[in-house]
Amino acid sequence: QVQLVESGGGLVQAGGSLKLSCAASGSIFNINAMGWYRQAPGKQRELVAAIISGGNTNYADSVKGRFTISRDVAKNTVYLKMNSLKPEDTAVYYCNAATSTVATGPWLTSHYWGQGTRVTVSS
Repeated sequence: QVQLVESGGGLVQAGGSLKLSCAASGSIFNINAMGWYRQAPGKQRELVAAIISGGNTNYADSVKGRFTISRDVAKNTVYLKMNSLKPEDTAVYYCNAATSTVATGPWLTSHYWGQGTRVTVSS
């Protein structure tokens, strides 16, 4: 199986910055994509940013120009640098990885989730 461990959340004032990290470990064959989702109280989980194996990225409109997703392939780690944070960015942020495992080889990709890290932005 695959485990994702997130870190870097916390409390920050509006306009501040945080950097989230997510390290994947376990029986990884190949990571096809990694991404960050968030879920605010009373709202559905939404995609924040994603990066695929070729390096292409995708962002939610609400974070474009403020957030940057990056990946260290050798470390199986994805990062989310968040600048100019707003109170509406307050949420639990979850890491997701679309991964094939040693057991299944390249023919099956499954999605794995981290436990979430809380980001609180005060006004």
